Amino acid sequence: MQTNTNKTLSRKSIIKLEDIITQFGENRVHDGISFSINKGEIFGLLGGSGSGKSTLLRQMILLQEPTSGLISVLGHNINSLSPSQVEALQLQWGVLFQFGALFSSLSVLENISVTLKEYTQLPLEVINDIAHAKIKMVGLPPHAAWLYPAELSGGMKKRVGLARALAMDPKLLFLDEPTSGLDPASARAFDRLIIELKYMLNLTVVMVTHDLESIEYALDRFIILHDKKILIEGTMDDVHQLQHPALDTFFKTNKH
Repeated sequence: MQTNTNKTLSRKSIIKLEDIITQFGENRVHDGISFSINKGEIFGLLGGSGSGKSTLLRQMILLQEPTSGLISVLGHNINSLSPSQVEALQLQWGVLFQFGALFSSLSVLENISVTLKEYTQLPLEVINDIAHAKIKMVGLPPHAAWLYPAELSGGMKKRVGLARALAMDPKLLFLDEPTSGLDPASARAFDRLIIELKYMLNLTVVMVTHDLESIEYALDRFIILHDKKILIEGTMDDVHQLQHPALDTFFKTNKH
């Protein structure tokens, strides 16, 4: 059973997925998934282990193709883009992977500067200024610029990864389990940071998470995947109105 909150439908959809089917050999992960993400919201991809939430995220950022179905991002049908169009589109979003995916041999400043050096013709001085601004933006102290990943705590690594994701001033931000591995205080601080950045930078945020407090505190809307389909699309108010054993299992399993 899928529900939807009509009050959001009048807002501009910035991402649309239509009838997505994903199959790996005999294993079908998605069986006709359709939903849209509105501009300016923090949208969650939720579900149990193996439900295909991270697969959906990878499909949206062009790291994986669905077996069939249509995906539209920022008005572009991503199934039919040329390589140059793909590159241009990818520069309009930032991605924070679950474990930060930092380059261990590069300093924080160098990690944040990677995309700017590769895709812009800006002078190094300007690139460094931008990187320092992003370090400040994500709440890290100035001296963190000269540290290396091995010298950072888990929370700091997440913030560096976030700063790098924001380096090109993207319109979209994709987060894969952003609070995973963080203590509760650090996780809530990260949630607050994401909300602040959403308003400050006019971002649309797509987040894979199983953190119940993040779901309740940070997400505007979400889908919950179950049995290859969308069990529910909406808000926590919609969850409270729907009785389903899979919902009870999901929220009980992920309760700290």
